[in-house]
Amino acid sequence: MDKEQFFKHKFLPVTTIVLAIVLLWYIFAVILNAPFQRDLDRRGNVTSTTMEFIGKTLAQPKPILPAPHQVAQNVFENTFLRAPISNRSLVYNAWVTLAPTAVGFAFGTVLGILFAVGIVHMVALDRSLMPWIIASQTIPILAIAPTIIVVFSALGIDGLIPKALISTYLSFFPVTVGMTKGLRSPEVMHLDLMRTYNASASQTFWKLRVPASIPFLFTSMKVAIAASLVGTIVGELPTGAVAGIGAKLLAGSYYSQTIDIWAALVAGSVLAAILVAIVGIAARIVNHSMGGRPA
Repeated sequence: MDKEQFFKHKFLPVTTIVLAIVLLWYIFAVILNAPFQRDLDRRGNVTSTTMEFIGKTLAQPKPILPAPHQVAQNVFENTFLRAPISNRSLVYNAWVTLAPTAVGFAFGTVLGILFAVGIVHMVALDRSLMPWIIASQTIPILAIAPTIIVVFSALGIDGLIPKALISTYLSFFPVTVGMTKGLRSPEVMHLDLMRTYNASASQTFWKLRVPASIPFLFTSMKVAIAASLVGTIVGELPTGAVAGIGAKLLAGSYYSQTIDIWAALVAGSVLAAILVAIVGIAARIVNHSMGGRPA
């Protein structure tokens, strides 16, 4: 893809959408913050011009909806102007959230693969286990997380393990579904060809089903890593954690620090994007090692 095609098909559409979102964000910030600012002006007996009034709505210390530049300033200050080991640093809080996310994602991926292999090779598991796996995802994570935290706390287990378990709960499902679809993706003709070669079930699995499932696996892993991060953040909320993105969100809600809340959300989004990108790089490496061609 040359520079002109890259500009037309990737850079320009993405930039246009981002600018539209930022513009709408500013508009809604003015609309939502205007009633409080109008009340402040009335109490202070202040008459402001339209531009002055808009400027005030975008500069409130505790706005209902922070302006994009307020969030960006907060993210910059708490990322680059604070020591990474400071409990107010977004880098430190992201690192605290990353540990249970990685552990939960790893366990969820392994569990999902094992479930998928069993479902594909055993009809009884396909008919009995798969419906329960699907039904498990209908239970809201906000209902499960406090229960898991309380149970493990009663057993004297706190910290990483309960949050990693919540993360595992959210991440194993997409891997199970994606891997099951991938293992079943080979066509009947290819399976018949393996039988013609007198291949064993093990050889068919490793030489046909597993290679065919790799694209499905990594696609589902991208969903799983993002879900794993959400699970960790939700798990941090009922624990009274003093660090982590969830703890930053909780502290911001306690003290009505909406700018801190939005900055933590941005930090979580960036962390999720980085994790998904890492999975994507791993997928390219595996695809290249298997002789695949870049898309």
